[in-house]
Amino acid sequence: MSAMTLRNLKIGESAVIKKVGGDGALRQHFLDMGVIPGAEVTVVKFAPLGDPMELQIHGYELTLRLADADQIEIEYISERKNPHTRIEKIDAKEHPGLGEDGRYHVKGDGEPLPAGTLLSYALVGNQNCGKTTLFNQLTGANQHVGNFPGVTVDRKDGAIRGKANTLVTDLPGIYSMSPYSSEEIVSRNFVLHEKPTAIINIVDATNIERNLYLTMQLLEMNIPMVVALNMMDEVTGNNGAIDINGMEAMLGVPVVPISAAKNEGIAELIHHAIHIAQNQERPARQDFCSRDDHGGAIHRAIHAVEAIIEDHAEKAGLPLRFSATKVIEGDPLITSQLNLDQNENEMLERIVAQMEKEGGMDRSAAIADMRFDFIERVCEKTVVKPKESRERKRSERIDRVLTGKWTAIPCFIGIMALVFWLTFNVIGAFFQGLLESGIGVITDGVDRWMNAVHVNDALHGLVIDGIFGGVGSVLSFLPIVVTLFFFLSLMEDSGYIARVAFFMDKILRRIGLSGRSIVPMLIGFGCTVPAVMSTRTLPSRRDRRMTILLTPFMSCTAKLPIYAFFVNAFFPGRGGLIMTGLYLLGIVTAVLVAFLYKGTLFRGEAVPFVMELPNYRMPGVRNVAQLLWEKAKDFITKAFSVILIATIAVWFLQSFNFHLNLVEDSSRSIMAQISGFLAPLFSPLGMGDWRIVTSLISGFMAKESVVSTLEILFEGGIRTAIDGVTAATILVFSLLYTPCVAAIASIRRELGSRWAIGVVFWQCAVAWVVALLVRGILLLVL
Repeated sequence: MSAMTLRNLKIGESAVIKKVGGDGALRQHFLDMGVIPGAEVTVVKFAPLGDPMELQIHGYELTLRLADADQIEIEYISERKNPHTRIEKIDAKEHPGLGEDGRYHVKGDGEPLPAGTLLSYALVGNQNCGKTTLFNQLTGANQHVGNFPGVTVDRKDGAIRGKANTLVTDLPGIYSMSPYSSEEIVSRNFVLHEKPTAIINIVDATNIERNLYLTMQLLEMNIPMVVALNMMDEVTGNNGAIDINGMEAMLGVPVVPISAAKNEGIAELIHHAIHIAQNQERPARQDFCSRDDHGGAIHRAIHAVEAIIEDHAEKAGLPLRFSATKVIEGDPLITSQLNLDQNENEMLERIVAQMEKEGGMDRSAAIADMRFDFIERVCEKTVVKPKESRERKRSERIDRVLTGKWTAIPCFIGIMALVFWLTFNVIGAFFQGLLESGIGVITDGVDRWMNAVHVNDALHGLVIDGIFGGVGSVLSFLPIVVTLFFFLSLMEDSGYIARVAFFMDKILRRIGLSGRSIVPMLIGFGCTVPAVMSTRTLPSRRDRRMTILLTPFMSCTAKLPIYAFFVNAFFPGRGGLIMTGLYLLGIVTAVLVAFLYKGTLFRGEAVPFVMELPNYRMPGVRNVAQLLWEKAKDFITKAFSVILIATIAVWFLQSFNFHLNLVEDSSRSIMAQISGFLAPLFSPLGMGDWRIVTSLISGFMAKESVVSTLEILFEGGIRTAIDGVTAATILVFSLLYTPCVAAIASIRRELGSRWAIGVVFWQCAVAWVVALLVRGILLLVL
């Protein structure tokens, strides 16, 4: 009889894990997430398409696919038996401030750091624990904050406000110090090799068991550290409490309760961070192992391994305790750095084999179990368990609709359609009209003034036709860009995008991707550059590359001015329908290309879908306003830099010939001669006009400049030069052809020059073929 696996459980049923199958980094990731022998799990729900599933384990929700759940052996239980005993109340005690004199930590080499020494901090925490919010509070920086795993995709630096000689580095969110995804490796390497003066470990107090697993690994690194218990306002708001003094005593480092979103406790956190870094107060040395037979086996193994590798760890600059546990786990990145000889490796394997025999658990599971066992003891003595949180109840009610079996995908389509309708037909269109009117009034005023004072014709043309006609027309689309980002920010900040990844996983898996790839793709509807960067949160190199190559098919907001320009000129009143059609065409094309990739460049299966689902939260007004300001500032900056330069260059090239004489007929200009070489390539598309080719070339600098170029070159209006079918063809080509130079630069940074150049030519080829097909269909139908 085959063993029962996690896949066999139904909604609401519970089980205790008996064995975790699989191997390599994925199995280690499961263990680090708390999927360990002895842990109790309950199935919460399945995605609308039946896969993946959502589990409740260690007090938080985890998603994984049925195929991975099938590797986890379980024993069915009618109800969960682990009571997770917690204290009932906490005696009121004053939280110790500075001057603790090593009460819970030990001195470094004896002497405080000299005055003026740069105090560098690594800000480390789980994904979605409020880390970037805390970074903003500490430094005054304006980093984007979101409510789905993986907002921070690169390290960010900033000085603590009001504190000279300090530097805080916001690292990517990670669940453990095991090398599962690229951001975990970035964070681990920073802590190990760049030697920060101290660590600020931010912990989500509402999900403390899950978060303290990383804390334990950081303690093993023997670096001065302060723990920031974030979201304490939610804990106390749900009648919970934490014995801060007791937790400090058990962890051996300062613990500070904070609410980063409300700026509560930040001053005390800064004081502790400065104190431990300046005085080099390291975590108290202690043994995390329990005293039962299993814990004793691990205890003996760790100390035996430490004795063998101590000199190697010192030479490699690695912390001893951390290296010992990683050697027992079988971490290849740490083992290779220790440079052990064959005899030492054989001795280590015998020690590990003896530990597994005595403890009855394999090497990786034993270390994970040791950590979770210690975490359970800490929580038993220091945590007053809160009632089921209002945030959790609210999330469950919302999820019945937004992730329901029959409602999830229709709701998603409906939400996106509503976003596009409000953006292009209501809110964005209203403010665009106001801005266009304002720009028109200013343009007319400047035009009259220049005519009155008899300004030189060339200069007059540059200002009115070049700057106002080009840059002004692009600026008028600012409301549409800001409105779309506003809605995307609400979806992201609320936690909805994480749900989209959950229920879209099975669909994306058919084209060879994980549900996590939906996040970069959705960001791609805003801008390709951050979308490409956000792929760093994907644990597989294959998935990262494939997602990056598909992201340019998602229509970014920089193309909105092109769409709006042609819609207003040729298809008035049908903007929402045409915009939605273009977005869907981009998605369909991406799906078809993905099937091609899956069968050629990227054979194989997508990485497992393992992700924590955050509670829904009300989007922060400051966060949303901050994002909108950043996007508006970027748009305006681009309009008065790249687009302005491109506009002036285009105006000059179409106003002068090779002899630098002003031409009356732009068909005799420099630009006409240059674009004329490429025009035959576009003739089958009905786009053989050199002016259209010129505008598309300028779009490589910035997609918004396509409109400004068209405004300059088609002085009598584009409606007099092309028909509706050609306009539709241009829309399709603009949707799919090469991303802007900034996006190509980001692709080059992630994948290299060869891939970046390939994207330029590949996207243009796909755009040419699809535009030709669309034109042919339209000519047959109309």
